[in-house]
Amino acid sequence: MNWITGFHAVEEALTAGRALERIVIARGRHGERVEAVVQLAKSRNVPVRFEERLQVDRLTGTSQHQGVAALVAAKPAADLEDLLRAKNAQGLLVLLDGIEDPHNLGAIVRTALAAGAQAVVIPERRAAGLSDTVERASAGALAHLPVARVKNLARAMEEIKEAGYWLVGLDERATKNYTEADLKVPVGIVLGSEGQGLHELTRKHCDFLVSVPTTGPVRSLNVSVAAGIMLFEVVRQRRGRKSEDGKHGSSQK
Repeated sequence: MNWITGFHAVEEALTAGRALERIVIARGRHGERVEAVVQLAKSRNVPVRFEERLQVDRLTGTSQHQGVAALVAAKPAADLEDLLRAKNAQGLLVLLDGIEDPHNLGAIVRTALAAGAQAVVIPERRAAGLSDTVERASAGALAHLPVARVKNLARAMEEIKEAGYWLVGLDERATKNYTEADLKVPVGIVLGSEGQGLHELTRKHCDFLVSVPTTGPVRSLNVSVAAGIMLFEVVRQRRGRKSEDGKHGSSQK
């Protein structure tokens, strides 16, 4: 991972507007320079985390970091409002509620691009960001698919609904089968974290919930696998709709 360390280097990166994944500050560090970095990061919408100094050593691979470091993002995050204004014909978004494994995030980005999604939406906190690990796991898809980072996922979900999307949450407790949902309209597929699934607030903001039926003792699927199932159900339904539209058009001639 590409880390920038030291106050001067981090301040320069923030001032220059470089795409940063997050700022990490060692616990116990105080003073005007720390406060200046925190405020500058806030103005640039860059998350700040406070970690034990040994953890900062481990992350950066050095102890010579002055207690502050910045992780360079693999690519800049997209702006959600811009994405909604430029809604394309697909009308397909993928919303991720706290996916922390960068390999899962990269795999989902790759699948989303293959399924024709226009963007992925992730929260700023308690979630994997756009690191080089995600870029590698996406097998190049991250370079082509916009990813928007939002401060408040629930608020972003309301904005997305106001823009004309239906939000479909995948929840193993849901009684409705994923194939029963109408995915031909503009939709946002909402997926939860690896262990916890959808947070309760996220569930409440979904228009409806669906599940993927499983057999055997293991009920839950890996989130990237579940994403693939849902996204290609969207593809299947929409191809079916085009076929039906073509038949109706032919019969009217």
